[in-house]
Amino acid sequence: MKEYEVVYEIFNECANNQMRDVFFEEVMIDDPESYIRKKHKEKDLKLEREELADGTIVYHVDTAGMLQRYTFTEI
Repeated sequence: MKEYEVVYEIFNECANNQMRDVFFEEVMIDDPESYIRKKHKEKDLKLEREELADGTIVYHVDTAGMLQRYTFTEI
C-alpha cells in the first residue's frame, strides 16, 4: 500500500461562479482508480488518468456532467 495526499475538487457549473469545492485527505491505498470508483457508484462514470512528471496521478472525472478532479500525490 502507498500513502497519498488526495485533493478532491468539484467544479461549479454555474456560469457566474468560478469557485470550486476542494477537499483534502490522506489515505493508504493500493489503487487510486479503485478508490475513486468506490466513492462514485454511478454507472456512467467517466475517468481520464493523467500522470505528471513528478509521479503525481490526476484523474479527471465526469459523473453525469458534473466535472471533478482527484489529485494523488505520494507522501
